[in-house]
Amino acid sequence: MNIRTRYAPSPTGYLHVGGLRTALYNYLFARQNGGSVILRIEDTDQTRRVDGAVENLLSVFHWLSLEFDEGPHRGGAFGPYVQSERLGLYHDHVKQLAAKEYAYPCFCSSETLEQMRSQQAARSMVPMYDRRCLRLSREEAERRIAAGEPHVWRMAVPAHREVVIHDAIRGEVKFGTDTVDDQVLIKSDGFPTYHLANVVDDHLMRISHVIRGEEWLPSTPKHILLYEFFGWEPPVFAHLPLLLNPDRSKMSKRSGDVAVEDYRKKGILPEVLINFVALLGWHPGDDREMFTLLELVREFSLDRVNKAGAIFDQTKLHWLNTEYVKAESDDVLFEHVRGAVGDLIKTNGEARVRYAVSSLRGGAGSYEDLATRIHDVYAPLPEADPEMSALLQESATTDFIADFSARMSSIPAEDFLHFEKLEGLFKQAATEAGQAHGMKGKNLWRSLRSALTGQPHGPELAKLVGIWGRDRVLAELQRSLAEARSAAAR
Repeated sequence: MNIRTRYAPSPTGYLHVGGLRTALYNYLFARQNGGSVILRIEDTDQTRRVDGAVENLLSVFHWLSLEFDEGPHRGGAFGPYVQSERLGLYHDHVKQLAAKEYAYPCFCSSETLEQMRSQQAARSMVPMYDRRCLRLSREEAERRIAAGEPHVWRMAVPAHREVVIHDAIRGEVKFGTDTVDDQVLIKSDGFPTYHLANVVDDHLMRISHVIRGEEWLPSTPKHILLYEFFGWEPPVFAHLPLLLNPDRSKMSKRSGDVAVEDYRKKGILPEVLINFVALLGWHPGDDREMFTLLELVREFSLDRVNKAGAIFDQTKLHWLNTEYVKAESDDVLFEHVRGAVGDLIKTNGEARVRYAVSSLRGGAGSYEDLATRIHDVYAPLPEADPEMSALLQESATTDFIADFSARMSSIPAEDFLHFEKLEGLFKQAATEAGQAHGMKGKNLWRSLRSALTGQPHGPELAKLVGIWGRDRVLAELQRSLAEARSAAAR
């Protein structure tokens, strides 16, 4: 079998993470089986179309390194790949159904339909179309169409039938047709509904496997019937489990970030998002949690996709992002943040900022997080912590800091760029100044921090002197001494 899958979104704005999972599973299955994956834009609901949505979609998939073999952006043998450009095909196929009495025109107004549903609800009946227009004679229907009366086209669902779906994930699923409504196929505006358009397009584009969310499972009997009406072989169906919040409610915009773009802005890496989303419903059969895209292509199987809903755990996503950042080399990390810290490179030199990257990377959850840390460490100091200021004003501390400052100023300027050596020289100066003034341990390092930053916590001081450089280190020490002496004189 020639494997062909498709991802068929509506251009309604952002890419939902559930849509990403659907696209990813279609991609993985096709790539693993040497097949093709197609992008098709389903824009039959023109009221929901958002300008620029298709371009944004393509940009996001490019960022994720998910490339389609066919689609509106690159063409292919089965185009066009935008449904609004295929309207003639859908009308031709409805005519075929009408000729076989599998479709009929319906002239009921929205008011009539609403009244019908209200009456059925009052009788505790399942709301369904009552098929009154199916009972019209062919002559009357043609006369009303010729007169320009607004109408839709519905499928004529056979009564008392059982439709069996052989789902690759859920196994055999059965539906009785008495609960299947006579679905609208062509709307009054001339555009098809999803149900007709996706069946026609999947057949004409030779789609072998339809991998989509489980919300489409109740509609699948209609699709199976349409394949039967046309005399076509249906594709293999696989309906993916829902994505759930940690409280097991369905993911929605109201419950937080659901757009891929939201996570991109937060600094989630594309390879992390692919890795994380792949595990939302699929499992590798062991306890591995980190996969490259190529590894996913090798490992993925519909057989290991769960039926139960998958929990979207934001905490785990951010943990995974941190793990990916942690695994990067210093050089790779620097290149990722170079653009965000370009101004600091100009003023402090590349070597010093590279050292800042290696010194401050621990626990960084994203490239943006690391860039923020680097900007913060070079920023002007905030107002000193009161307890730290009070410590600095003690005469013993002031004498110690003055001695330490003198020792630091004696270190040659070039040694401030030999960072590993500088760390040793800094610790030596601190230890010798401490011995001279009876200061050691926690009190020594706390006194140094009060003089250099005025804050109780922050980067390791032995690394901070290399990050800042000689001029700023000595300037901060002199500033602190001046402030302490001024306070003592008052």
